[in-house]
Amino acid sequence: MNFLDINTIMIEIGNYPLSYIEFLGTVLYFISVFLISRKNILTWPVGILSVILYFILFYQIQLYADMLEQVYYFVISICGWIFWHKKREEQAEKKIETSWGSSKQIALTAAATIILTCILTVCISNFHVWLPAIFTEQASFPFLDALTTIMSFTAMYLTTIKKNEGWIYWIIVDVIAIGLYWVKDVKFMSVQYVILLGMAIYGMFIWMRGYTSGKK
Repeated sequence: MNFLDINTIMIEIGNYPLSYIEFLGTVLYFISVFLISRKNILTWPVGILSVILYFILFYQIQLYADMLEQVYYFVISICGWIFWHKKREEQAEKKIETSWGSSKQIALTAAATIILTCILTVCISNFHVWLPAIFTEQASFPFLDALTTIMSFTAMYLTTIKKNEGWIYWIIVDVIAIGLYWVKDVKFMSVQYVILLGMAIYGMFIWMRGYTSGKK
C-alpha cells in the first residue's frame, strides 16, 4: 500500500475520502502553526515533516506553485531552527522579542510580494507548456495559487525574523486557501485553514501582547 498516494484512503468522512498523506500533512502543519504562535522552537522539525508530505500531495493535485512553496518552507525551516536555537542560547530565559517593521520596510515588502506574484503567475501558467514531461496537467487557479504562495513566502520569512506583520499575511493566505482547497476537493485541508485562520489571529494577538509588554 502506497501511503504517499492521495488515492490511498485512510477513512471516509461523510462522502469525503480522506487520504493518509492529506491527514498526516495537515495534522503536522496544524501542530507546527500552533507551536510557532507559542514561539516554541519545536515548530521547525514538525514543520519539516509536514512540508515533505505536502510537496508530494500538491504535485498530485496539480497545484504546482504550492508544491514549489514547500521547497522554500523546507529551507527556511532549517534556517529558522538554527536561528531560533542560537537566539535561545544567547537570550537564555528571555522571551523571543517581536517587533513591527518600519513603514518603508512594510511598503517595500508589499511591493515585492505583488511583483513576484505576477511573475510567478505567468510561470506556473506555462509550466505544462515548458515542461510537459513533468507537469502533465495545466495549473489550476494560477493567480490565486501564485498569490498564496508568494504571500506565504513573505509571511514565513517575517515570522522567522519575528516581525508582527507576518501574521497579517498569514491571515490573508488562510482566507484565500479556505476557498481554493474547497474547490480543489481537498476539503479536509480547507477545514484546516478555517482553524489556521483562527490560530493566525490568535498568534498575532500573542505576539502583539508580547510586543506591547516589551514597550512598557
